[in-house]
Amino acid sequence: MPLEQKDLELIEHLLYKNSDEIGIAIGRSFERLEERMDCIESRTYARLAELEEKIEDVRQSVTDILEAMREDIREMGKVELE
Repeated sequence: MPLEQKDLELIEHLLYKNSDEIGIAIGRSFERLEERMDCIESRTYARLAELEEKIEDVRQSVTDILEAMREDIREMGKVELE
């Protein structure tokens, strides 16, 4: 059953009549989407900051371990020379 001209006119009238409400609903949807994107961005930056801190902690730990090993090797070298 194809649409008749009066059906199309009725649909056009409904859309025209509700265009303000449709526009407002679309605008609100975009606002909610923007809020969600802001939250995602904030969480992403927070997680990146946590990762940077963890990486720095591990780097410092490895540096400390290597420095201790270096000192041990130097001491062993001094003991062998004596």
